[in-house]
Amino acid sequence: MMHPDRIDDYLQQLTPSARSNLLTELERLEVCGASMHGSAAILEKLRAEFRKGERTHKSGHANVRVAHPSRYFFMPLEPLLVNSDPEHANSGRILRGSLAPIWEWITRDLLPTMARDYISEMKALIAADKQREANQVAGTFQTKIVKYLESTLGSPDGVNQTRIKLATYTASHGVYGDLTKMLCVLRARDALAKCENALPAAIDEFNSARLCKIAELLGALRKTNADEVPFALAMVTKRLKTSWQLIRLATMAAPTKNAADIAATPCAIAVSMVLDRLDDNRLALRAALKNERVLVAKGLLLEIYDTEDA
Repeated sequence: MMHPDRIDDYLQQLTPSARSNLLTELERLEVCGASMHGSAAILEKLRAEFRKGERTHKSGHANVRVAHPSRYFFMPLEPLLVNSDPEHANSGRILRGSLAPIWEWITRDLLPTMARDYISEMKALIAADKQREANQVAGTFQTKIVKYLESTLGSPDGVNQTRIKLATYTASHGVYGDLTKMLCVLRARDALAKCENALPAAIDEFNSARLCKIAELLGALRKTNADEVPFALAMVTKRLKTSWQLIRLATMAAPTKNAADIAATPCAIAVSMVLDRLDDNRLALRAALKNERVLVAKGLLLEIYDTEDA
């Protein structure tokens, strides 16, 4: 194992941006169950450093978390973020590990001057605990980013250049896909927020009445924002006590249990989303067994069996 002093020396030779990217890549490998020998000590150092950027301060009698301006920018994505295998597509969900390279690309390549002004203004608002104003500034910046992304990704050359630039911040091939998902979510953030607020806080079971109510909610979203339905389904999944029940939104609308009939329903993608989660659980189970986390492995295995039975 590398000596702690040598780890410190190595990390100090890197720029803050490089250390942030290193943290993202190591956590990406950890999620995949492919972490390198000796990486735990480096992860500990990096996590300690970047948590300092989210320090707390006193405001009256309450401890208030001081968030980085990027957290406000990515706030509409929060209900959709997952820790998963970066190379495995997840419909309606965005990898948490993709946010750091996307933010680096936005602030260094896409709109560096505008991003610098945004960060400066946000830091002052956050320090003064002006949450409403901070959210408004973040919303304005999100709208500007949407317009620039639509223009940048509107041509093959723009797409190619974006992929090349993103590759300088991460080795993950999934980050471009997450960027396009981010564009969809930010473009329809108000509609998705309205949908999320209308959902119950928790769904123990998908009974007929609740199924019909949520299907109606998704139907209203589909009329104006059809591409955002998978993200709404991901929000529903987070409320479900038993995640595999999401498939009932597809099967309830099918005249038969025939695969072709289910595939023709408005929420057919719910089936593939459940299969995505099943595959994620398989990868997580492998990592849990490798690290001898028996209780975690047991819980994952039970969910896998329940999903397969369903």
